Amino acid sequence: MKKILLVDDEKDIVEFLQYNLKQEGFNVITAYDGMETLNKIKENPDLIILDIMMPKMDGFEVCRRIRNMDGFEQTPIIFLTAKSGEVDEIKGLELGASDYIQKPISPKKLIARVKANLRSVEKSEVKTAPTKIKTGPLQIDRDKYEITINGKLKVFPRKEFEVLYYLANNPGRVFSREVLLKDVWGPNVYVVDRTVDVHIRKIREKLDKFSNLIETVKGVGYRFKSVE
Repeated sequence: MKKILLVDDEKDIVEFLQYNLKQEGFNVITAYDGMETLNKIKENPDLIILDIMMPKMDGFEVCRRIRNMDGFEQTPIIFLTAKSGEVDEIKGLELGASDYIQKPISPKKLIARVKANLRSVEKSEVKTAPTKIKTGPLQIDRDKYEITINGKLKVFPRKEFEVLYYLANNPGRVFSREVLLKDVWGPNVYVVDRTVDVHIRKIREKLDKFSNLIETVKGVGYRFKSVE
């Protein structure tokens, strides 16, 4: 289920759009101002619907800050605005917005735009996973389920191997526990979030002095450090 962060300072608009998005099967989290949005971003939404005119911090500044956060460079952001003006639209797109919808909002139109933006991200992420990854001191061979550290073979249990391979294949990108559970363990396997933490701890122990290759992003999740 895709998670959407819906942001607007008008409660009736939020409730109206939240209802329609939920009817389409989306998991919707809400915020009512810019500062609250930056806190809710920790829940790792797949797409953000963001009002421009808000108290405390406008949508332009929120968008700029989100785009500077690790792991959110490509998250779709759809701007909502009561304004009609080419200058505002250009400003939003230059800051990294993916789309722009003017109020009053048609739920059908918004949902169509949401689905289109999510499809676009999914297509851009489709790639053939390499059978071998060489990064810094690590070499990971997916076919043989072998990992070498500075040329020395190190034994990793299957699930620890898969977690490390998944992170190393996406260097610099932050993954929440929820995403790791879904993508590595599978959507129909029921395990607690702490399972991820335990596996990360064991992987770090095996990486020994290279344990810092897996970074913790507080309140968000884990990422594999990009190695030049």
